[in-house]
Amino acid sequence: MTLHLAEHPLRQRLNDEVHARPPMALEGPEWISYLAVLHEGTEAAAEEAHLQRLCAALGANLCPVIQGDHWVMDAGRLRLKWERHNEFSGYTFFLAREPGDAPDTTAISALPADWLAGLPGSVMVATHVEFRSAADLDPEELLADLHRSGDSWVATTVADGAAWVASDFQLHDGWSRFLVLDERLRHRQAGRTVQRLLEIETYRMMALLAFPVAKEVSRLLARAEGEVADLMDRMGEARGPEDERLLLARLTRLAAEIERSVTRTAFRFGAAEAYYALVQQRVRELREHRLNGFPPISEFMDRRLAPAINTCLSVARRQTDLSTRIARKSALLRTRVDIELERQNQQLLGQMNRRAKLQLRLQETVEGLSVVAITYYASQLVSYLAKGLSKTVLPHLSPEIASAVSIPLIAAVVAVSIRRMRRALAAEELEQGEGH
Repeated sequence: MTLHLAEHPLRQRLNDEVHARPPMALEGPEWISYLAVLHEGTEAAAEEAHLQRLCAALGANLCPVIQGDHWVMDAGRLRLKWERHNEFSGYTFFLAREPGDAPDTTAISALPADWLAGLPGSVMVATHVEFRSAADLDPEELLADLHRSGDSWVATTVADGAAWVASDFQLHDGWSRFLVLDERLRHRQAGRTVQRLLEIETYRMMALLAFPVAKEVSRLLARAEGEVADLMDRMGEARGPEDERLLLARLTRLAAEIERSVTRTAFRFGAAEAYYALVQQRVRELREHRLNGFPPISEFMDRRLAPAINTCLSVARRQTDLSTRIARKSALLRTRVDIELERQNQQLLGQMNRRAKLQLRLQETVEGLSVVAITYYASQLVSYLAKGLSKTVLPHLSPEIASAVSIPLIAAVVAVSIRRMRRALAAEELEQGEGH
């Protein structure tokens, strides 16, 4: 029965994600070459166009699978699987083995040289895998030859003894190499085994991208930690707010430098941890059994890869811890500076309060003098007026007596007027303050 309900637009895509990037079935001996190419700004459209050119050159059909991030090409004896990941794209070439092939045959040799040279991005991983039957090459003889070579080889059985795997994890002419001898692998199981080996090699190299970054950050942290220790010593020796402000400025600059480093490296360290977890998972999925005299892949990764990753994670934690410590010390120093500023502000407010009281007293003195001055000039006007009236209208009026009598009246009127004016100004200022 067909489902006729409203579906979430991502339902089909999320369901298909579980089935994304299936392994290629290996039905017989094959030469396999694998390239992991960092994107470095390369768009998926450029990679797809480059793949289309290969299809045109080989006359093969290229079939997009699942949102265009997984393509499979079948050109008869040569097959290609292309996968696009977040940071890199993987190209896996399968060339069916034939009786007349030379021992140094590789799948990459079947590709046009100009197409291979124009591959978008930069190669991070290049691996050859020789997949053949254990009936063609006796595993015991192979192990004896590896013993006699004196080189450091990794050899193990995988899939509960269904296949033998050998590699030295070294680069030979730019390529690492794996030999897989099929004892009793089924076709899909063989594809999964080869895919896990290629993923182990890819994720191992991608995880190690963080190692140079960790070394660079370690030098920065060593210098920053020494500077923090020096600043803490100087904090105890600070003699005043100016010294503390200078220390705070240095701490703030150092905090910005560390935060910039954290922001720049957080993705790389996080990616290294995620890639290392994938390496460990793929190694477990191999289901190895140790061979006498040879370390298995899991032991090789524990001895060679784990220390580098632990260094990266340790540097990441150390960087985060230093950022936290600097922030805490900056807060402590800022608190000391703020307390000193508050003390200075209190002193300043006290001085302003004393100045305000002095200004008030001075104002009251000035007001008293103003009353005296206004009264004096007003009494003089009354005296002049009385002199004029005594000569015309009131001949018995004494100017001196009129002036003397007016003085208290004038002083009272002036004093009351100034007081009312001051009250009115105070009320207006209070209303403006409440309005704000």
